[in-house]
Amino acid sequence: MHRRGGAISRSSQAGTRALNLRRLVMAAGISALAVAGAIAITALTPGRASAAALDQFKQFVSSTQSAKGTFTQRLVRNDNGNAKVINTSSGSFVFSRPGKFIWTYQKPYEQVIQADGEKLFIYDKDLNQVTTKKLGNALGSSPAAILFGSNDLEKNFNLKEGAAKDGLEWLEAVPKSKDTTFDRIGIGLKNGAPVAMELHDSFGQVSVLSFDSFEKNPPLKVNSFSFTIPKGADVFNN
Repeated sequence: MHRRGGAISRSSQAGTRALNLRRLVMAAGISALAVAGAIAITALTPGRASAAALDQFKQFVSSTQSAKGTFTQRLVRNDNGNAKVINTSSGSFVFSRPGKFIWTYQKPYEQVIQADGEKLFIYDKDLNQVTTKKLGNALGSSPAAILFGSNDLEKNFNLKEGAAKDGLEWLEAVPKSKDTTFDRIGIGLKNGAPVAMELHDSFGQVSVLSFDSFEKNPPLKVNSFSFTIPKGADVFNN
């Protein structure tokens, strides 16, 4: 199915509004989710947390088959050495390993990234536009693999301890694949769960995610991740 309708005339709007939507699952073949912008968490001070990041991360992976929660995402530009927030968005997420997830932006625009384990769907509600792509092994070295992928992350990432900041223990994940736009991904953990993520791209930019709530292994319906094409939507198959 490939419908164009009025979507072509609105392509510039789509490109602008897709900025946030595209950051989470970029790399490793998901070219439709290109990334732009940002630098760093500010005002973080050195500190100590209860357990090493790698230990906490292994505990999280082994004990978490699914999760749901809410998030805030900040895009910050490094302007002549000064960090400037250029965009803030927020929303909710739910996932079930491996490869099933719904990542929903609720503000400032309603947009959805959804995967049912086989296909990836990108939906802009305001434009009523859907882009689809075969999921395949594309999550392998992408930031999405940290939360939504299989449990064999060390196959695709080199993992090492980072410096403790702001009461969190940080783990650094460096993709083994060269076919990715991300140089490294920072995961801030506390009490065996991720609290924040820093996505460092190959252009020296960073996008920062903070998880405002995180519920592990909630009850989920069998068809929770099935995507239904909205009525009248323009659909692009990649």
